[in-house]
Amino acid sequence: MQTHPPAVHMVQLLSGFQVSQALYVAAKIGIADRLVDGPLTVQQLASDLDCEPLALSRLLRTLASLGVFTEVRPGRYGSTPLGATLVSDGDGSMRDLALSWMETHYAPFAGLLDTVHSGRPAATEHYGRPFFAWLADHPEQVGRFSRAMANLTNGVKTAAIAGYTFSGCRTIVDVGGADGALLAKILRATPGAAGTVLDLPHVVAEALPRLSAHGLGDRLAAIGGDFFEAVPPGADVYLLSMVLHDWNDSDATRLLANIRAAATPDSRVVALELVVPVGDEPHMSKMIDLTMLGMVDGRERTEAEMRRLFEAAGLAFERVVATPTPVSIVEAGIPVG
Repeated sequence: MQTHPPAVHMVQLLSGFQVSQALYVAAKIGIADRLVDGPLTVQQLASDLDCEPLALSRLLRTLASLGVFTEVRPGRYGSTPLGATLVSDGDGSMRDLALSWMETHYAPFAGLLDTVHSGRPAATEHYGRPFFAWLADHPEQVGRFSRAMANLTNGVKTAAIAGYTFSGCRTIVDVGGADGALLAKILRATPGAAGTVLDLPHVVAEALPRLSAHGLGDRLAAIGGDFFEAVPPGADVYLLSMVLHDWNDSDATRLLANIRAAATPDSRVVALELVVPVGDEPHMSKMIDLTMLGMVDGRERTEAEMRRLFEAAGLAFERVVATPTPVSIVEAGIPVG
């Protein structure tokens, strides 16, 4: 295995901004879609995608060196399993995530230096208000963001819950569930259960066509509301899918306290979160925590921090269940007495 001097390694790290933009361009113009049926020449791709051939060949060469595409012979490129994640749809697609991050996250991150000094999210400074407030006034990005979250569901969250059972559960409320993609998968695997997505009215309005497309009829419903005000009462399970990390401890505790107030003694809370491991080991949670730092007022948390959060809201923290993915399942119940 080849090792590079620290200076070379640092150059590679510093070029990350170029890599993310190259991936954005590849996703935006649809290179992966064109390569689904097999390799094509640069000239064919350039003609199909209305690109300048030499510029496109340089982009492809760079991304091929990173394993996104492969040069099967000089001037002819095919896709790879990694590149296939940039197709428009299908399980494992990350295309909408690539587009959403680059169109809404990339520019604010130029202000990360100020964020580290002040603790104030760079996106708040860039957009002049908190990111989610800005997003609500940009419907084209609301849809993109919801589809990006669906990308995460298909690519990561589904694998996280694959071995987790909701058997015996009759009602599930997916708090902040966007388009209901994860809840729909759970309901298909849990006969007899029904679920409700709770999200902001503009999110629910944009997601309604996709909710009906899940084909679950009246087993899957959605209501518009603010989970900081209240959540539907009496559910067997309150599901939170990478929602807590969007908020600071005070707001996250308020959300969990609303669930506590709405729950019955037999209710459970199931939260999918990136629980940060202690130590220097690489983990997706540590990079996503940087996303939280720059974009919102939230954060990723260790198991100990997660326990404190749930207990501060009056819930009985039980355990963290590891999954084959970087996402863990956090379980809590309702204290007796």
